Amino acid sequence: MQSMSSLARKVMLGLAASGLAVISSVGAVSQSASASTGHAHSVKVKGGTAYFAEQPGSAPTYIFPFINQSVFTNVNLYNFQILMFRNLYFFGNGAKAEINYKQSLAYPPVFSNGDKTITIKMKGWKWSNGTTVDARDLIFWMNLLKANKTIWASYTPGAFPDNVASYKQTGPETVVFQLTKAYNPNWFLYNELSQLTPIPMAWDKTSATAPTPSETSTTAPDLTPAGAVAVYKFLNTQASDLNTYGSNPLWQVVDGPWVLQSFTTQGKAVFVPNHSYSGPIKPTLSKFVELPFSSDAAEYNVLQQGNQLTYGYIPVSDLPQKSRIAAQGYNFAPWLLFGFDYMSINFNNPTVGPIFQQLYARQALEDLVDQTAWIKSFWKGLAVPTHGPVPVAPANPFADNLSKKGVYNYSISEARKLLTSHGWKIPASGAAFCAKPGSGATQCGTGVTKGQKFAISLQYLSGLAAVSQEMQAYKSAAASAGIQISLSVAPFNSVISNATPCASTAPSCKWEVANWGGGWSYSPDYYPSGETLFAQGAGANFGSYNNATANSLIAAVETSSNPQKALNAYQDYLVKNLPVIYQPEQDYQLSEIKSNLQGATPQSPYQYLLPENWYFTK
Repeated sequence: MQSMSSLARKVMLGLAASGLAVISSVGAVSQSASASTGHAHSVKVKGGTAYFAEQPGSAPTYIFPFINQSVFTNVNLYNFQILMFRNLYFFGNGAKAEINYKQSLAYPPVFSNGDKTITIKMKGWKWSNGTTVDARDLIFWMNLLKANKTIWASYTPGAFPDNVASYKQTGPETVVFQLTKAYNPNWFLYNELSQLTPIPMAWDKTSATAPTPSETSTTAPDLTPAGAVAVYKFLNTQASDLNTYGSNPLWQVVDGPWVLQSFTTQGKAVFVPNHSYSGPIKPTLSKFVELPFSSDAAEYNVLQQGNQLTYGYIPVSDLPQKSRIAAQGYNFAPWLLFGFDYMSINFNNPTVGPIFQQLYARQALEDLVDQTAWIKSFWKGLAVPTHGPVPVAPANPFADNLSKKGVYNYSISEARKLLTSHGWKIPASGAAFCAKPGSGATQCGTGVTKGQKFAISLQYLSGLAAVSQEMQAYKSAAASAGIQISLSVAPFNSVISNATPCASTAPSCKWEVANWGGGWSYSPDYYPSGETLFAQGAGANFGSYNNATANSLIAAVETSSNPQKALNAYQDYLVKNLPVIYQPEQDYQLSEIKSNLQGATPQSPYQYLLPENWYFTK
């Protein structure tokens, strides 16, 4: 539900400045991570340090696994938090986009009472402080969520937790949910239960000096709504202080395979194994380090040296040099996520929002995206077209024929025709302007004023050459159609933070079009049904899209007795109605992995970073 990326969720890329300065202080990797000699590796080495290159502009910025909109990114969720804190259910089995019960904190949920009752039994894993990851920890999460739901980035009115009539602990390891109505069990598991994250009772406090309540305490802060609000405020304040991530005792209580040893505000994160980890795959590495970069060029400069990165990536523009990187002892491994890419448009912007409200205007904007050329020229063929919100790759059972072929093709002449046939006049130079205001079929549309220019601002993330090339090409094509686009760049975290939902009357509702370079990946909403993205008031509905038909179709997917039919109706409508401007979905990254590092592939279709699977060989 990234991106952010994916987010977030593919709401996914981003970084802090000073990439090379940070990297230069690292030095060469440990002996076990040195360049391959070219001989076959067969002996597993215990220990060693692996260095992972963060994507440009994508430094982690939030550690508390109760994510709010401003930090709702896959980087925070799946390249950072997941190493320390595990969701109730784990998704991804190698390259397969499916649930993985073996690595989950709980056994498969049991649906009963006509799919209105869910019983969840925990496995009894341990926190690093020795306490059990149990039912009370899940209740703690639910209490925080219920009291602070509008802050939670994945919140959609009427969905979780609104659709939970009650929840209670019925035993040390068991929680029972009563739902407000029957839901499709697969949808509820993949998109609702998937997001639950048990949190330790050591966090159930409103100040650093407050005592930790016992499991059976009847006065624990989270047991009242006011107390749960105060607990969230305290934890969010602590999580906002990046300088203390490596030293704050709160974040040392983990149930994941790794503990954060140190962290810099530039984004360098150093992890060591959690020796109390209860999962089936224990870390073999002695240390895992994430390193920030200011651009893909900066990362590539370090990658070429061959001895400072264990797991990096090659920029698309440098693909012709792939053999040179291979000679340094790296294996090439493109990483494709289960998601789609788009530019978000602000329907509530007081100036250009009325233009975006017109379907013909969105069609014109989509007609200017030359997906075929962008994929060939800018992504070197390592991307797939996007025509709707249901991904066509990796191969999956969800995308139908319309999502695969789309309805809008690149055509400047068609974009011009759409404008002129709806009351716009396109001058010989400069932006088109509304010559026929009004709501008629041949007029500009409701809210568009006489003489208003079709001039928009578009902010995109810095640091990725291919994205910059796309946006320059888009600006040029738009100019030919009479649409004036002003481009600006910013780090990923700034782009995604700026592109927040807002009311049209809000003074701060100024952003117009945002491209954070990663669109959306389906995690932790693993079923591509759109309630988090495009339902009215949804937490990741960045552009405040609100369409009655879409709302109805989204709701039908959640409860239909014929899920695929309902999903087809939803995706076909969103292909045509354009809640966003679709653009090519590129590989998340073109990974380059040291040949003596095993276990790093296949890469997770959900962007999970799982260094506990990795080990060196010699």
